[in-house]
Amino acid sequence: MDPLLAAQAIAAGIVYVVTPGPATLAVLGLTAAHGRGRAVRFLVGHAVGDVTWAVLALAALVGASRIGPGLFQALGVACGLYLIVLGWRALTTKSDAEAPPVGADAPLRTGILFGLTNPKAYPFSLAMFGALAVQSQAGTMTFGHAAALLAAVSAGFVIGSAISIGWTGLPPVRRLFARFRVWIVRLTGVIFIAFGAKALADASGFVRAR
Repeated sequence: MDPLLAAQAIAAGIVYVVTPGPATLAVLGLTAAHGRGRAVRFLVGHAVGDVTWAVLALAALVGASRIGPGLFQALGVACGLYLIVLGWRALTTKSDAEAPPVGADAPLRTGILFGLTNPKAYPFSLAMFGALAVQSQAGTMTFGHAAALLAAVSAGFVIGSAISIGWTGLPPVRRLFARFRVWIVRLTGVIFIAFGAKALADASGFVRAR
C-alpha cells in the first residue's frame, strides 16, 4: 500500500475513535472512576463492533455483499433503546456512592453492545473506505487492498483508543470527576438519553421515508 494512503487510513481510524460521542463519555467515566483497566476492556469490546462494521463495509465495496437498509432500522431502534436504558440508570442516580459510570459492571460486554448497535458505524465505514479506495492507483477495491486498508484503519483504532485512555486518565480529569461525580454521571445520562432518542427518531424517519 502507498505510504500516504496508509497514513490516511490510520488517521481515519484515529478520528473514528476520538470523535466525541456516547462511547467517549463512557470511557471518561470508567477511567476517571476506576482507572484505565475497565476503560481498556470497554474499548476492546467496542473495537469488536468497529471491526465488524469495517469488514462488512469493505465486503460491500469489493462486491462480496451488501447490507439491506432494513438492518439499519433495526439497529437504530436497538441502539436508541439501549442508550436510553443506560442513560436512565445514570440519570436516576441518588448519591455519589450509587453513581457507577456507564458500563462499570460489565465494561467488555457494554463495549461490544455499543459497537454492534451503532447504526452510524456501517455508513461511516462505507464512506471512509470508499474515499480511501478512490485514492488508490487502481481506483477499485480488491480483497488484498481491502485487507491492507483494514489493517491500517485498525491500527488507527488502537492509537485512537490509547489517546482516549490517556487523556481521560490524567490526574486533573480524575480529580474533577471525583469532585462532581454524581452530577457528571447524571449529565452523561441526559446525553445518553438524547442520543438514544435521536437514534429512535432517525429510525422512525427511515420507516416513513420508505
